[in-house]
Amino acid sequence: MIARIYKPTKTAMQSGTAKTKRWLLEFEPEKPREVEPLMGWTSSSDMRQQLRLSFDSREEAEAYARRNGIPYRVEQPLAPKRRIISYADNFKFNRVMPWTH
Repeated sequence: MIARIYKPTKTAMQSGTAKTKRWLLEFEPEKPREVEPLMGWTSSSDMRQQLRLSFDSREEAEAYARRNGIPYRVEQPLAPKRRIISYADNFKFNRVMPWTH
């Protein structure tokens, strides 16, 4: 079972960078999820799928995986694309669309 080491991205519901500073180690699913016939819920008998470990750095996560003999792959985080604009750009003279209310 291969583990995935990655840095999570921010959710769409937050504007800050909370919960994105730490590195996570998660196991890939070993078996696909099954639909329970009576209620229609999905379930899995794979207990490692529930395990999520967090580390302060990528090196700590890799050292933990090596120490415990866990095969792993590292996913490097992508740099966020920042668009820097100012409030005054809404009122500039050569604006593409005119500013109206």
